Amino acid sequence: MTFDLNEKRYIKETTLEARLAQIIEPVANDLGFALVRVKMLQDNGLTVQVMAEDGHGRFTIADCETLSKEISPVLDVEDPIEREYHLEVSSPGIDRPLVRARDFKAYVGYEAKIELSDMLKGRRRFRGEIADATDETVTIRLPDAQQDADPKHVLPLKMLAEAKLVMSDALMDKARDDQAAYPIDEDDEIETVEINDNADPEEETH
Repeated sequence: MTFDLNEKRYIKETTLEARLAQIIEPVANDLGFALVRVKMLQDNGLTVQVMAEDGHGRFTIADCETLSKEISPVLDVEDPIEREYHLEVSSPGIDRPLVRARDFKAYVGYEAKIELSDMLKGRRRFRGEIADATDETVTIRLPDAQQDADPKHVLPLKMLAEAKLVMSDALMDKARDDQAAYPIDEDDEIETVEINDNADPEEETH
């Protein structure tokens, strides 16, 4: 998998999520990480969820701690959020979001759920096997297509709102193969760091 830190992400974001991504992505890139997603959740009042990865699509606890320590002071300075919030930094996980062309290319043959920002051929949601992927499109094969209909749909990446892998035995097998190729501890895939907009950096909890 080619690892280009500047490869375009395709994901629908709120105005605040896009602003946070603009702040966080350069910091992640400077550390050699690619930003996967920034998402605002209503968990614990308000949670800013940041997903990132290294060149092998992995993210260890040490990586999470490094990125969280670097982005926390930047967020404090920029102050884009006007209320108390929690910061959660993690790996993409096995059933990961798919946000770049390379993600779809890496998971051809695996099942995914895809939602578009606008209707295409009468539908916005697709679930099926990733049959092909290019720099501009992803082809998904639908299992429930009518007998006389083409089960393959070519979706422009520029229309993506959200896409993620569907957990399956095949996907778990791939995760185990990747673990063997690039071993890390089983518990070394997610870390949560909680801060709020008025917190002293010395008071962060891990």
